[in-house]
Amino acid sequence: MSSSEPLEMEESAQVMKVLADTFDRVGALVRGGRLAPVLEAIPGAAVEAVGNAQFSSVTLLQRGSFNSIAPTDERARQADELQYTLGSGPCVDAVLEDTTYCPEDLEHDDRWPVYSRRVVDELGVRSMMSFRLGTMETGVESGIAGLNLYSQESRAFDASDRWTGLLLATHATALVAAAVNAERADHLQVALETNREIGAAIGILMSTRKLSQEAAFAVLRVASQDTNRKLAAVAADVVATGQLNLSPRARGPQD
Repeated sequence: MSSSEPLEMEESAQVMKVLADTFDRVGALVRGGRLAPVLEAIPGAAVEAVGNAQFSSVTLLQRGSFNSIAPTDERARQADELQYTLGSGPCVDAVLEDTTYCPEDLEHDDRWPVYSRRVVDELGVRSMMSFRLGTMETGVESGIAGLNLYSQESRAFDASDRWTGLLLATHATALVAAAVNAERADHLQVALETNREIGAAIGILMSTRKLSQEAAFAVLRVASQDTNRKLAAVAADVVATGQLNLSPRARGPQD
């Protein structure tokens, strides 16, 4: 065993401990059943875990637009925004192509000539690591996330950093998926409860007003429009009180 191997093993152990602590901290947020706090925690965790990363952010693609989440530094936000404006760059392409990009020296990288020149000249960024974190479908909206790490040093990220970044991104992807599933379950539960309440309200109106199912639903819908309240809220009142105060329009033609 060479004299450098114990030091390398010690450094690896320290990295693994940082990663384990990071995973525990971010993973605890999943139990809250919300995606946003998980995404917001990832950039800070990435800078902590990857020692040579100076700043970080999460890129989120939703409804055809890119946005940055929780950048750890204004330079991260600006470097992200420059890619969004140009429509190309390591993090944009990683998200769109489902791959990883780790440019070692953007000053001499011709894959993104305009972005590379501007990010070096305007922000001094020379090295990056960009990872896709997967697709999110919560039942309300969908999106694709990516993790970005930046440094103003050329060749800042060595093999250990790339390995740590990949491990972090892999675990973050699993955490995002877990948070998405938890949020989707919450939305499904709310939808089921709402549908049950609307169904109960329709049943009450059918019984008390001798209406057909279609007519009872129409009455609920008109009452919702007239009072500028959600249909579920109107239905909840009917279930709670057993009655519905109707406007003349909702009552329909009178004899």
